[in-house]
Amino acid sequence: MAKRLKTRRPIKKRQLVTKSVVGVTPLADRVLVLPLSKDEKMSAGGIIIPETVDKERPDQGTVVAVGPGKRTETGHLQSINVKVGQKVIFSKYGPDEIKIDGKEYYVISESNILAIIS
Repeated sequence: MAKRLKTRRPIKKRQLVTKSVVGVTPLADRVLVLPLSKDEKMSAGGIIIPETVDKERPDQGTVVAVGPGKRTETGHLQSINVKVGQKVIFSKYGPDEIKIDGKEYYVISESNILAIIS
């Protein structure tokens, strides 16, 4: 009887698949964020700040989609530290505004995300 040789399956590179809720997937190290509405924004003491007083651009939001990550000089994929569903604080002047289905979203580079709100 002939000895049966084990065949090896070709090794596939792990592909990072990102799913987006809104149908938009950011590229590289970009993150799609839905800014918190004025109703959700409160002061540190729990007081809701009225819209007439707070005319500034929002600096907090919920992550809706995440890009695959940034390539290093050696070609390795550096993953992103935030996940879909997390609330984040970001630089006020870092995001680019886009509108999808009448809602305003921000596209932010991971380097402009300052903190994750737990």
